[in-house]
Amino acid sequence: MSLLSQEGLKEVLQQLECHFTWELQKEHIDPVELEERIAEQIRFLIGKPKVQNYNLLAYVKFLNDKKDEALENLQKAEEAVPLEYPGDVEKGSLVIWSNCAWVHYHMGNLTESQAHLEKVESICRQLGSESPYKLELPQIYCEKGWALLKFGGRYYEKAKESFEKALEKEPENPEFNSGYAITIYRLEDLFSKNPPGKKSSLELLKFAVTLNPDDVFIVPLLAVNLLEAGRMEEGEKCIKEALQKHPDIPYVLRYAAKFYRKKGDVETSLQHLKKALSLTPNSAFLYHQIGLCYRAQYLVMKKESRYDKCQPKDKMEELIRSCIFYFEKAVERKPKFFYANIDLAKMYAEKGQLQEADETYQKLFTRSNLTPLDKQQLHFNYGCFQEFYRRSQSEAIKHYLAALKIEFDSSERDKCKCRLKKLVDNKIRKGEADAEDFAILGFIHQLNGEMEQAGEAYQKALNIDPTNEEYFSAILELKLSL
Repeated sequence: MSLLSQEGLKEVLQQLECHFTWELQKEHIDPVELEERIAEQIRFLIGKPKVQNYNLLAYVKFLNDKKDEALENLQKAEEAVPLEYPGDVEKGSLVIWSNCAWVHYHMGNLTESQAHLEKVESICRQLGSESPYKLELPQIYCEKGWALLKFGGRYYEKAKESFEKALEKEPENPEFNSGYAITIYRLEDLFSKNPPGKKSSLELLKFAVTLNPDDVFIVPLLAVNLLEAGRMEEGEKCIKEALQKHPDIPYVLRYAAKFYRKKGDVETSLQHLKKALSLTPNSAFLYHQIGLCYRAQYLVMKKESRYDKCQPKDKMEELIRSCIFYFEKAVERKPKFFYANIDLAKMYAEKGQLQEADETYQKLFTRSNLTPLDKQQLHFNYGCFQEFYRRSQSEAIKHYLAALKIEFDSSERDKCKCRLKKLVDNKIRKGEADAEDFAILGFIHQLNGEMEQAGEAYQKALNIDPTNEEYFSAILELKLSL
């Protein structure tokens, strides 16, 4: 291959199969936090594949403008290939060489970049690939799946597709099954439902465990899943076995903590979390989880205080302060941690720090990379803040409606519908409703499939505001649909 121009080289590089072409966007992660998390996995997960972690760490180092360190990690990945792919060193090196080609390209080392590109081309040619620069290999689909998972919820569907492609080639590969099961669990957790006609994550995790009973990722996750399915004793046996085999691995400890928190044993959960935090002191996830434990304890005491006025207020105040402290630590270490920010704002409000709560919500509203689910959750929680802490029904209605108008099926959307209908019905009962309130009621009926009631509500809105074209159009649309 003759020496390519910079533009020509970039055009060819875009045909490679690697982290630089998998559309992993920096704005969707906290790159410093992710860099630390991958480094921790390499350090603690001794039995897990290191090649893909070094590859991903190299890419995140690149995103953090540490190109020399990116190359160092790619070198470590290359050194690990003969251990993990003893019979397929060339195949195991394809993603590494592709990443090297991209890093050198961005460093201006065009000759080095093309040299790595030629290595990829040579292997593709030898193995009879239809494409000169990529091979359809299951281990590459698997590596892509894990990378997508690390970049967060908006990438889960693509991760699922990648693991499915890997499993088409090797349906009983333990690593592929582990990745697929974890992805389905994350999707179920994110959307609070299981896609119809698909196997549940519980079935998939159980199968993955039969293929690899010592997997530090799937065994603890299976325990949590069993608990969520109402099979607590089976789940506890599973988590105890995982803790016995891997007592000092943060990942196992944090899922053990999640198990015991969901079981209601918050003290045991805190013990596991604090041990994990001593091993990985920069983990935003662990700080957030500890905050959730203190919040769970606070909410129990708050509920009991409704019936028992002798509940110690100083203890409740201490729990709120602990919540805020740990949520603030989580946000400090991972500023883009959406759920930690939401939880922090809620606890600020609970403590009476309404300005701090409002400022935290407003910062989230300025973000440009929120998913539809994030936006719904933000509008719902801010609506609750306005309704219950600011005592502003009009602002609450505004934000519940904003969440409802986002066409994304979620539990938050259902909650907004309920809160919104209750507030509007209350205004109608008091004789305080205006045209917009009746239009909102019409919209809710329409979403529920109650077209006759929707038409009646929109007609009342139009009677109050007869020149409103939006209400007239809504009535016309309903008539056409009947």
